[in-house]
Amino acid sequence: MKALALLLALALPVVAQDPIVPETPALSPDAGDGPAKEALALFNQGRHRDAVEAARPLAEEGDADALFLLGYAAETGQGILASREEALDFYRKAAAKDHQEATYRRALILLNSKDKAERETGRKVLEAASETDPGTAGRILGEAWLRGLPEGKADFEKAAKWWTSASEAGDTTALLLLARLYSGNFGFAEKADAAKALELYQKAADLGEKAAYLPLGSRLLNGDEALRDEAKGREWLAKAIETDQPAAWLAIGDFEETVKEDDKAAYLAYLKGADAEQQDCMLRVAGMLYNGRGVEEDKAAATRWLEKSAELGNAQAHLELANLASAGENPDLLTAYRHLVAAADGGLATAQNELGLLYVSGNLGAADGPAAVAWFTRAAKAGMAAAQNNLATLYERGAGVALNYGSAGELYSLAANQGHAEATTALARMHALGLGTEPDLAKAWALATIAVERGDENAKSLLGELSPRLTPELLTEAKKQLEELKAPKTEEEEDAPEEP
Repeated sequence: MKALALLLALALPVVAQDPIVPETPALSPDAGDGPAKEALALFNQGRHRDAVEAARPLAEEGDADALFLLGYAAETGQGILASREEALDFYRKAAAKDHQEATYRRALILLNSKDKAERETGRKVLEAASETDPGTAGRILGEAWLRGLPEGKADFEKAAKWWTSASEAGDTTALLLLARLYSGNFGFAEKADAAKALELYQKAADLGEKAAYLPLGSRLLNGDEALRDEAKGREWLAKAIETDQPAAWLAIGDFEETVKEDDKAAYLAYLKGADAEQQDCMLRVAGMLYNGRGVEEDKAAATRWLEKSAELGNAQAHLELANLASAGENPDLLTAYRHLVAAADGGLATAQNELGLLYVSGNLGAADGPAAVAWFTRAAKAGMAAAQNNLATLYERGAGVALNYGSAGELYSLAANQGHAEATTALARMHALGLGTEPDLAKAWALATIAVERGDENAKSLLGELSPRLTPELLTEAKKQLEELKAPKTEEEEDAPEEP
């Protein structure tokens, strides 16, 4: 397996990521003081069947909490068989008795429906709820529009509208989501407004929202240069540290390293975060120790930090350890394999692709094509161009999977659309030979030309073979196709694989 460069050199975000996620938290049953208190307590203890049995007679009497519990049990399949229709029915009955959680759960189920009428009903339910509970209902509506649930398309303006309404009603979570929206964290890069985002984070922090301390301090130190304020940034990050948010040390270290260009101060900040088991800080400390930046070089200490991070389940640390184990004159492939599996299981596409290469190489004893296909597939689905190219190669050769030129061409196209040079060459070759398609020398020439521009040396040979075969008419067509391939594409066109 080819050793990768230590990722410790990869740039982390200039602004530390805030701990808010766009999804609305699940509204699970919570023990209250009503008749269903015992049933709710049983549910929360994990005794789901007992909870359901205790709730049924109360639900028949119309108890809203019991109806909600049965709805939640039916929705999640805990205690009874999962049933969307039963969940909706129980939630509807509970909502009719003014049970807010039931109203929201029912609306969320409807909004996630494939049926437009049901999504419309879900939207109307939430809009009605916003009349009496503008905070929670508005927050959920904002998320729904961001995810494009009502009409199948994300809507920045409507998400902003509902989160603004919810935040004005005192919902600080909506305020934080609104700040992230204007930060560009949810896409819509063209609508990002750093000053607006900073203003919103400042408002949330002033209201005592602890989750705003870190992103506010980060932006004041590392954000848009015109908006920076070192003193205030350090002040808010100090408050974040006081409230057990060690990622603040990452923001401070990043400021010292990239803005102040003081590696020693950066290392000391990262070290404090690492001591608090902040994962990115642990990686940064390892990187600086490994490369001798801001501290005396100590590869053994760097490895210990990576091992400590890996023990805490950090997939990136596992990948780094795999890289170290596979490097040098006497690579330890078994250790590399163990760490690669952990990193791959942790969802790192790079590790999944490397694991696929390791299985293809046979360096573990014998090549395992099906295993390579499985790991390449996971990385390819994550959008990794190299993995798409590798998987396409296996489909083209029928190695570890049935030979399939159609699948190979689609995968080569996906990788080529991301600028992968070798995949572009492979796609040109398939067009030239008519693999899975009719031969098309003009398209093959155009693709090979692009592959050469992208730096693939093999494409030069292919282009040299193709050029003498083109008639003047075909050359004219080839140049036309080259212009079309180079023309800017929409997002939809970039995502769609080209037919080989």
